Amino acid sequence: LVRSAALVEQPAVIDADALNIIAHDTNLQRILLARRAPTLLTPHPAEAARLLGIDTAAVQANRIDSARRLASRLRAHVVLKGVGSVCALADERWFINASGNPGLASAGMGDVLAGLLAALLAQGADAEQALLAGVHLHGLAADMLVGREIGPRGLTATEVILELRQLINIH
Repeated sequence: LVRSAALVEQPAVIDADALNIIAHDTNLQRILLARRAPTLLTPHPAEAARLLGIDTAAVQANRIDSARRLASRLRAHVVLKGVGSVCALADERWFINASGNPGLASAGMGDVLAGLLAALLAQGADAEQALLAGVHLHGLAADMLVGREIGPRGLTATEVILELRQLINIH
């Protein structure tokens, strides 16, 4: 399924187990590198480590370089999730996202981010802008909830989804 999806020349968001499969399959890596359509990757540090063939501590020791290497290696836009998520673009530019809080380190938050990025792409957003805006909005939604004393402990993916809906509809 991952191979079939990677061969479709449409913008793609690749997350979770698809990243782990790609990490262990050089043919899939070559397919990603050859894609003409934009590809967005959303690894957490352990997934990035698998893709780079290094350990998680090495990724964390140099998050910017790790994200940039991954973006270059797979010709993709990458968000290396974590505190100060690093957004690295295929053209070697990079950004650090300042929004977000520890509440985003709970179950389902990565799925919310991947879904948001896919929705932005499906609506015709440029891949670079979808990545940067999506990562920022995801973190901002969590920050706004914490500002209303909802979380960060116990913050749920559903709460972030509902806050994202508010943000997108009023901005």
